[in-house]
Amino acid sequence: MSSPAVLCETQRHLAVVRWWDFLELTKPRIAVLVLLTVGVGSMVATGGMPEPWIVLHAVLGTALVAGSASVLNQYLERHTDTLMPRTANRPLASGRMESRDALAFGLTLLVLGTAYLCCLVNGTTAIWGVVTWLLYVAVYTPLKSKTTLNTFIGAIPGALPAIMGWTATGRPLNMEAGVLFLIVFLWQFPHFMAIAWLYRADYAQAGLKMLPSVDPTGRLAPMTAVLHSLVLLPVSLAPAALAGPMAGPSYFAAAAVLGLAYFGFSLAFCIHTSTATARGLLKVSLVYLPSLLVFLVLDLTPTLIPLVSN
Repeated sequence: MSSPAVLCETQRHLAVVRWWDFLELTKPRIAVLVLLTVGVGSMVATGGMPEPWIVLHAVLGTALVAGSASVLNQYLERHTDTLMPRTANRPLASGRMESRDALAFGLTLLVLGTAYLCCLVNGTTAIWGVVTWLLYVAVYTPLKSKTTLNTFIGAIPGALPAIMGWTATGRPLNMEAGVLFLIVFLWQFPHFMAIAWLYRADYAQAGLKMLPSVDPTGRLAPMTAVLHSLVLLPVSLAPAALAGPMAGPSYFAAAAVLGLAYFGFSLAFCIHTSTATARGLLKVSLVYLPSLLVFLVLDLTPTLIPLVSN
């Protein structure tokens, strides 16, 4: 028989694993980038430093709603996740967690996040949060098994957190908000195409309609990456070119370099489609967006210069 001390240690270990499983359901690595766009959206909206508490509340509320969307995404895909080696060890797919527990957790996060945004930010941001959640959970997730248009649909909720950051400040949406949305929206296509190509066999095995898994030529995904990275280049320069610019020359230079690099890796993926070029594009995509947003924040207003220099 096990001693009380051993039993206690075992129970403690199981409790820790369970909490880690709940955290894993929220996809925290993806959430970090989502929350970055919320913060940048609020800073661009105010042309400088917004009220810190508003930004904090917007980030926390969005984190709860985004976490809920990730949980419900895995709840709905728990059966297909078992068919892919990349996702087979997720808490639901592996059987470590009951589906009803995940469902209750996800819905609780949604209610808490929506109420948090409504009470501590504003109703507009709460509504955008619900719209983002619905598009991701109720539209994008089911479409993954039906049409390759799921990527286009999924890119919309992927970019809406920038709008949530903007509306959190109380500023009305305008052309600058649209530009910020388009930057995040367009960035996702080369990023998604690289992932979809690398795991095309997994997606095909699970019956998910990602472009590389259903295209017999193998050319559509690389061409999609090139097209969107090319369109992204002038859009990413727009913050420095608009009347009453959002940013200045240093941002323009950084955006040009980053955009050309992103386009170059997309083009390399298209010219010589391989695991190496797909991984190269994926790595660059993970550098591109955070770097671009950081340069935008640093250059969007002279009032930030003393903060940076200090």
